Amino acid sequence: MEREGILRALQAGRDALGRALDGVDAEIEHRRPANGGWTIAECVEHVAVSERYLLGRLRAAQPAERSLENRVREAQIQARGADRTRPVECPADWQPRGRFASALEALADFDAARAETVAFVESFDGDPRSWMTDHPVIPGPVNVVELLLTMAVHPARHAQQIEELHCGQGSGAIKSGEGR
Repeated sequence: MEREGILRALQAGRDALGRALDGVDAEIEHRRPANGGWTIAECVEHVAVSERYLLGRLRAAQPAERSLENRVREAQIQARGADRTRPVECPADWQPRGRFASALEALADFDAARAETVAFVESFDGDPRSWMTDHPVIPGPVNVVELLLTMAVHPARHAQQIEELHCGQGSGAIKSGEGR
């Protein structure tokens, strides 16, 4: 995936999250779903915390001897990341813990981290598929493109969850311990 494509994907994820939060007020954002899952505010907290963590993994990437391009895996990351019918275990450090007073405060933190992610992409020099790091959910090392794809789709995944919660189209909430 080219730099511009990655930047568009990162923006699309952010835009989806912003649209999902339109019209959400303080009462709604803290309303616990009937199944006991995450509130809207907790979803946004999770997205903000995970963005910061994954940004750290980007910065920790190390060069590999060669490019490790795997377009099939890239497509799977995008498809699975967007598929809310498939639960994904949320790393313990990414669990909501009331770090922010509101969804808007969490969104501001996410936006600040996302701006750093965008700056990383814009200034990255070299082949991002030849730089490796790790991901707490994806097995084995991942290249920078794969990590960026997860970062792009992650807020869109939770935007779907928020829309379900806000519009009352089902339980929408991911149970404790499930996320991403």
